[in-house]
Amino acid sequence: MADFQPRVLSDIDALKALAHPLRQQLLTWLQRHGSATSADLAAEFDEDRGATSYHLRQLARFGFIEEDTERSAGRRRYWRAIPQDVRLPRRSPDPEIALAADEIGRQWMERADRELTAYLADRPAYGDFAAAAMHSFGVTTLTAQELTQFGEEYIAFLNRWHRDPSQAAPGSRHISVVFHAFPTPDSGDAQ
Repeated sequence: MADFQPRVLSDIDALKALAHPLRQQLLTWLQRHGSATSADLAAEFDEDRGATSYHLRQLARFGFIEEDTERSAGRRRYWRAIPQDVRLPRRSPDPEIALAADEIGRQWMERADRELTAYLADRPAYGDFAAAAMHSFGVTTLTAQELTQFGEEYIAFLNRWHRDPSQAAPGSRHISVVFHAFPTPDSGDAQ
């Protein structure tokens, strides 16, 4: 079981570092596939190697990735994602922090939507994984405190199932898990 401590991104520089779209792509690729060099990732994303190297160093500077010292040799540096429970601030009185957090949240939602749409468009191609996949929509009635506890229990459950790509069992594949828990807008709610 992974025991990640929540990391709430309240530092504007860390938020800005993560808000960059290419950095989001690089981090996601490392989370899904394991370690890689800047040259590997530059080729993967058809980007300049120097720019890719710069973006990787920025992700490392703010603690999202680190050098994979077991694979690195000489000038050939491998980078890997740091497994962690990264969270956006729920609310911030600082408009710059709120704006950056909203941008990251928007990018996460757009990625989830793209991935779900692509999966559903070709579901039969996923074979046993399509049969095992689950989609659910539910509702409940909670207080704000209970909603917070519900979210924490969900994250703890998800972390129990965390697997590093290098530790995956044969036949494993990356699984996207998207979770939303929010107050249902009613037509009478204040705008």
